[in-house]
Amino acid sequence: MSGLALNGLSYRYGAKKALRDVSFSVAPGTFCALLGPNGAGKSTLFALLTRLLVSAEGRIEIAGHDLARHPTRALGQMGVVFQQPTLDLDLTVRQNLRYFAGLQGLGGRETDARIAEVLGRLDMAERAGERARDLNGGHRRRVEIARALLHRPTVMLLDEPTVGLDAASRAAITAHVHALCRDEGLTVLWATHLTDEVKATDQLVILHQGQVLRDGRAGDIQGGRSLTELFLDLTGETA
Repeated sequence: MSGLALNGLSYRYGAKKALRDVSFSVAPGTFCALLGPNGAGKSTLFALLTRLLVSAEGRIEIAGHDLARHPTRALGQMGVVFQQPTLDLDLTVRQNLRYFAGLQGLGGRETDARIAEVLGRLDMAERAGERARDLNGGHRRRVEIARALLHRPTVMLLDEPTVGLDAASRAAITAHVHALCRDEGLTVLWATHLTDEVKATDQLVILHQGQVLRDGRAGDIQGGRSLTELFLDLTGETA
């Protein structure tokens, strides 16, 4: 299938097993929240999806491409927003995007057209000439999402993208990414430990101690309970 598919994925750090037979799939146009407490294995999973780590156990398909057999094709279909900010603060928004476009082999008028396109999607067009240093945290995140969209991926990974943002900025970022799924057919895997970032209509994968505890529509998994209460019960975390 297109979209994203993981089957039987496991990974060890020495004697410690960080992921245990992780399997789930995300259909095109779906926002999938990967919900887990710190230490659940989310970062390890993202490292495997981006080939920062490689496992001999399991299979990953990105937009129909086997990551192990065809890594260039698979990774070419993926955009990534990491937890730690990576913008050059002394460059303008446009300069940051042009630099990344050059790394992707884009140039000339095509680059300018794509930059205008992605900034428009994220309501950032009017800030193209501002230095990244002068933007607030929420707007910097929007620039990072725009940058990840420049090469027109079909799958987007976002690793705890709202860490450190205020409530209004968090809500705006999640709304923008949901709109990309709805309007552009983007497949999104959104890693978080915050239950209020998950909508009842989202796909929800709950990861704990390297294992998938639940996978399905968030509203169905909740079964009338609050997601926070269910999450705390499943993971043994405290509020």
